Amino acid sequence: MNPFDRQSPFIQQQHAHWLRGNRLMLVMLGLWLLFSLTVYLFVIPLNKITVPVLNMPLGIFIAAQGALVVFVVMLFHFARQHDGGGGAPDEDG
Repeated sequence: MNPFDRQSPFIQQQHAHWLRGNRLMLVMLGLWLLFSLTVYLFVIPLNKITVPVLNMPLGIFIAAQGALVVFVVMLFHFARQHDGGGGAPDEDG
């Protein structure tokens, strides 16, 4: 039996919010890990292409900058999704 079944609705809302946040965080972490590993799988073929302005191999550029850009975009997406679900419940209801 779930101990949260006997708790107040406020505690049940907090627990549901916490579970949703953890699930979203794990999905985002998995996607970022997948992107990071996928980029490194294709670094050698991408290094044959050179970024004209920087005179730098494309694989190194994407590995260095792409993972950071994806992380920042996913961070904003996480914040929007986490707050979009109604936010954390407050005691006033």
